Amino acid sequence: MAVPRHKHTRAKVGKTRMHKHIKRVFLNICPKCKKPILSHTVCKNCGFYKGKEIINVLADLTKKEKKIKEKEIKAAEKEQKEESPLTMEELSKK
Repeated sequence: MAVPRHKHTRAKVGKTRMHKHIKRVFLNICPKCKKPILSHTVCKNCGFYKGKEIINVLADLTKKEKKIKEKEIKAAEKEQKEESPLTMEELSKK
């Protein structure tokens, strides 16, 4: 049976194994605000998860920050409405 000639230090072993632990991060796009987020997590920008508001993001902000954030959210919703296909009700109105 083969016996190692010298003891490998923890640092040496860790350096050789480092490539096994690095994984690529896959980001999804939040359907509400279109920001990149990790999958299966609450969006830190808008506080929504699976179409439901989980965190009230605007509660802890100052008055000035609230206005800015609300404008961003409205702009994102407006863009989303423009990009989404027409529903049957919208088609019947036209």
